[in-house]
Amino acid sequence: MLRTAVIAVGALLLLPLFMAGQGMADRAKAPEDARAYILWPPNGAVINGGKFWVRMGLQNMGISPAGISHADSGHHHLLIDTDLTNPDEPIPNDKQHLHFGGGQTEARLELPPGTHTLRMVLGDADHIPHNPPVMSEKVTITVR
Repeated sequence: MLRTAVIAVGALLLLPLFMAGQGMADRAKAPEDARAYILWPPNGAVINGGKFWVRMGLQNMGISPAGISHADSGHHHLLIDTDLTNPDEPIPNDKQHLHFGGGQTEARLELPPGTHTLRMVLGDADHIPHNPPVMSEKVTITVR
């Protein structure tokens, strides 16, 4: 009886570790030479008026809409004034995490005056970053 209880408690203690490892196993693998980038605006750009186009690019992977799973593909997410906090979880959908689940590669944005950062992250069919994450360099812009 005591041995059974010890085994059960041990299993319960190990369960969170097993579950934590499941996130990594479920992430779609990205090719080693995959590259994401922001075509426009360039780093250091000054935007007058706050309205501008963001154009995103991807190399050695394909674009597929959200909900559609294809190997070596995904869709763009634009992070504004934030970082990717947990690559094992779906990218949030809010004002700082814009989703382009239709496969869009450009968008018209409007940001308030000030300094802002932009970074594009590719997400799989379920909005989860690939392993390793495919993301652009961070672009810093100033809106006047």
